Amino acid sequence: MSKRFFPILLILLVLGCSLVAAQTKSVDAEGHQWWQHAVFYEIYPRSFADSNNDGVGDLKGITSKMGYLHDLGVDAIWISPCFPSPQVDFGYDVSDYENIDPMYGTLADFDHMVAEGKKHHVSIIFDFVVNHSSDQHAWFLDSKSSKTAAHRDWYIWRDGKGPGQPPNNWISTFGGSAWKFDPTTNQYYYHFFYAGQPDLNWRNPAVEKTMLDTTRWWYKRGVAGFRLDAVETLFEDPNLKDNPALPGTNKQGDPEQEDTYNTKLPEVYDVMHKLRKVADESNAVLIGETGTRDIEELKQYYGEHGNGLQMPMDFMFTGVDKLSPPEFRRQIALVDASGGWPVYVISNHDRVRSYNRYGDGKNNDAIAKLMGAFYLTLRGSPIMYYGEELGMENNDPKRKEDVKDPIGRTGWPQEIGRDGERTPMQWSTDANAGFSTKDPWLPVPPSYRTHNVATESKDPNSVISMYKKVLALRHTNEALLEGTYTALNEDDANVMSYLRSYKGKAVLVALNMSASPQKATFNLADKGFASVSLKTLVSTPQSSAKGMEVTLEPFGVFIAELAK
Repeated sequence: MSKRFFPILLILLVLGCSLVAAQTKSVDAEGHQWWQHAVFYEIYPRSFADSNNDGVGDLKGITSKMGYLHDLGVDAIWISPCFPSPQVDFGYDVSDYENIDPMYGTLADFDHMVAEGKKHHVSIIFDFVVNHSSDQHAWFLDSKSSKTAAHRDWYIWRDGKGPGQPPNNWISTFGGSAWKFDPTTNQYYYHFFYAGQPDLNWRNPAVEKTMLDTTRWWYKRGVAGFRLDAVETLFEDPNLKDNPALPGTNKQGDPEQEDTYNTKLPEVYDVMHKLRKVADESNAVLIGETGTRDIEELKQYYGEHGNGLQMPMDFMFTGVDKLSPPEFRRQIALVDASGGWPVYVISNHDRVRSYNRYGDGKNNDAIAKLMGAFYLTLRGSPIMYYGEELGMENNDPKRKEDVKDPIGRTGWPQEIGRDGERTPMQWSTDANAGFSTKDPWLPVPPSYRTHNVATESKDPNSVISMYKKVLALRHTNEALLEGTYTALNEDDANVMSYLRSYKGKAVLVALNMSASPQKATFNLADKGFASVSLKTLVSTPQSSAKGMEVTLEPFGVFIAELAK
């Protein structure tokens, strides 16, 4: 070996060891990946923090709140689309997949956000719109220019059945036919969503390669993963069979139908595997918007060999729109039996806020604390929605002329849209909740005067104080980090209780999901805990334990460690 070669070999060995260390650092002693211990937090970028006071949130605003996110207990933020867009569907119509919309900032702002995130141990997850682009994207503009255009087959073009007749009966989510006629080439293009969101043709290998390469581009830029939008709509039956008709009409006034031939086709899962393969190159995580009807569908998203999505959001949990221990137990048991890592969500930008959905109008704050203590102590990865930790409520539009959401504009008044759950984050009692000095793009509800970060942070009994306590516990308690989930007292219709246990350590969680005081007695001998006492970790003021009997106030929370 030459003397010149030896230093080069030494450098390569050091680099190799560093690379291995970097790749294995994210896996703990139990084999868990970084995202399995992470708490995720969805940010709607228009509504989180406005740095330049133009009424719309931006990346610099998000960056300025990294300290808040870290102190709250957040490990990763999922940012809804901030790519360049005509904003027909507020960013879910992308005109350039490799840039930032000027209303949100620049690529330099993104890089700075990633750097600040690292300082505060907060990873960045981007929302990737895989099903469709904007009709203003350069690909589509070329595609519509002629039948022989280079990008013609990047979208789905078909002849109509006859003059003025679309190719089939498929209905758009935003109302009317899912086909729009384009006179340039006298053909129709397909759009599952708004007409300004033409579906990409994933059967075209060039589309697949470009989209996979786009994820690589962002991974290299610092993104730690993607939330994949509307994945079940990626493929359509190539023969364009009519969907089966169902009785009645939907909120848009269109005939009801079963989306048999334009959703959940088997090819969807193949694409998920390919996206996962690319994600694994960068130790990234994939979160899926995967509305599943049953556990068999959920298993397909995880992949037979765990090679699909790491975190498919099944949304079955969010479908329990009431405080029902029996129903929650059933859903948790199903997800636990799926073989994948559970994902729990109670709110997002498409659903009425959990504060309204679970609240009874009188005890909403207590119920908000209860729900936070609930899904943040389950086995799995939680995805919070911004403002959930404050008890933010919906602020729905009262008039059609105030509606911004396209689905609300086309479906009013039966469909009021999703503006109500997308209002600005409530930071303080200042005008516009401290979000902006200019009138924000959506109005804040009057409740911002009491439900805001500044006010609640001073109150030990506030919603945010409960969230902070539980999140701090979640990050430090081994039983909550690593432990199994075991349902307790399964015949109790009022108290949701369960055990999280790990290597002889355990945490008991008891939650009163009723408006009256409750008592729950626990015998844990058959669980390996015969002679134990309960050491309180987190509880509401009037909830306590005497021996193994727990007394719970209405909507009370009691979380305790088992002490021998």
